[in-house]
Amino acid sequence: MTSEQMNRLENKPKQQRLLGVLLAFCMFSTGASGLVNEYVLATITTYILGNSIEQFSIVIASMMLMMGVSGLVQSKMSDNGLVHKFMAVEVIMAIMGGFAPLVIYGAYGYMQDHFELVHYFFVLSIGFLIGFEIPIVMRIIENNKFNLKANLAIVYAMDYIGAFIGAIIWINYLLRYHPLTEISFIVAGFNFLIAILAVLYFIYRGDIKQKFLTVTIITATAAALIWGFNQNRDLSELFEQRFYEDPIVHRETTKYQHLVITENKKAGDVRLYINGNTQFSSLDEDRYHDFLVHPAMTLNPEAKKVLVLGGGDGLALRELRKYQHIDSITLVDLDPRMVALASTNPYLVTLNKGAFEDARLKVQSPAGLTDTNIMPVVLDTDSSFLDENSDQSWVASITVYNIDADLFINKIGSHKWDVVIIDFPDPGSVELSKLYSKQFYLKLARHLNKEAIIAIQSTSPYHSKEAYLTIGKTLNAAGFVTLPYRQNIPSFGDWGYYLAWQGITTTKQMKESIAGITEFKVDTNFITPELLLASLAFGKNELISKSDCVNTIMFPCLVTQYTEYSWLIN
Repeated sequence: MTSEQMNRLENKPKQQRLLGVLLAFCMFSTGASGLVNEYVLATITTYILGNSIEQFSIVIASMMLMMGVSGLVQSKMSDNGLVHKFMAVEVIMAIMGGFAPLVIYGAYGYMQDHFELVHYFFVLSIGFLIGFEIPIVMRIIENNKFNLKANLAIVYAMDYIGAFIGAIIWINYLLRYHPLTEISFIVAGFNFLIAILAVLYFIYRGDIKQKFLTVTIITATAAALIWGFNQNRDLSELFEQRFYEDPIVHRETTKYQHLVITENKKAGDVRLYINGNTQFSSLDEDRYHDFLVHPAMTLNPEAKKVLVLGGGDGLALRELRKYQHIDSITLVDLDPRMVALASTNPYLVTLNKGAFEDARLKVQSPAGLTDTNIMPVVLDTDSSFLDENSDQSWVASITVYNIDADLFINKIGSHKWDVVIIDFPDPGSVELSKLYSKQFYLKLARHLNKEAIIAIQSTSPYHSKEAYLTIGKTLNAAGFVTLPYRQNIPSFGDWGYYLAWQGITTTKQMKESIAGITEFKVDTNFITPELLLASLAFGKNELISKSDCVNTIMFPCLVTQYTEYSWLIN
């Protein structure tokens, strides 16, 4: 035996260990990037089509289906050229995974009728490729005479560990600092880099003979990923403009939602969209917010403490600030970026008239709110929680919390309010439906003073009749007396609200109180006593429901009422 042959024999265990480490890291990166790819595709579908639970379920289930199919397909594959097949899978997966969100976004903008074909082509193809990689790695392990039992355990362990780490990074870093179209290139690039380290090792070992061709393919793929990463924001902005009639003047993706502001200079129309859905138009938002705020405030003229749930745009807050007798306003909105945007963006600040400029940071947390992550947003000094016997004078305070409204109600202790304004988005998902549930209303009831009144935006009684009526039935099931009312908002159409309260006051008596209103104590933009009284009128059978749905956390039937049976009448 020559010395060269002896050296090879001596180095073989080291080479085996190195290959094992490389393949294990390939499985780690596949687990991490594969799961994040699923999240990205599911999230972009949610932004476009809504109903996050349904879309996440369908996308992830479809990808898992194709992972199973790929397992069956690979069983018919020969062992010839396994390393080349491994490289081909990695290259195709990198390109498809990186560019999928951009192409899906573009397809929705330019070919909406065929958007789902493009979308599911990528979902199914990427799922197939993810599922194909693991069997190839297993075959390479087997062909290299590894201890199969031990190394199978390592392969699966690294895949699952990678998926866990990927999920943590997705939640705590990627979603916070990168748009979806950029995240896809980051994870595709990471997975491709780890895979190429293994490919380069195969070249070194002599398993790949076409070295120049292989290096050329690797270089071209890397160049495409780098180009896509550098251009993704410009391309995304180009595609996104197709979704909106007016020019986009601001766009950002937060941890919770996608925000877009458009401006039509000729019409003087500024619009805010969340996840593609219109939140308001500057041409008629005053109608919406007048009817949301002023009826409840007028019916409880001595209200001192007001709670606003939602309303991070500051437009309801603008109306509340007109009431000099209010001592404190607490605003709860989940997304800190929404409040920051409403506090600093010139378009929104103009519309809300600087509603947040006097918002104050609390000196002392209210009883029960001890979570250190629950922090108000904007600065100054809030005296609303000072000792009532203090001789320090103070004006109405505005305190902002960025926290889920349900969690806030759970943690707020014994605090009570005189008026509650609820301005949540429509209940198009299970997450939002929770905030329209019987359980949520029961918890809220414990934080109302004796004469307290709630005003709730409640979607359209015409375009979404059953969802509108379900909200009323759910309030009744939670022990509230309700009064439905409506107003035409040109940007949305016929729009509905509920007033809700507890106690012995009947709906008839509340109607009589409204009929007795001769003026509003503040300067309103649109609403008049006559309009408010007229808003109580509904046509024959308009308040009769075909469903017995009462929305609860465990049975969120409101989501179905909203997503399946709304906006079917044109």
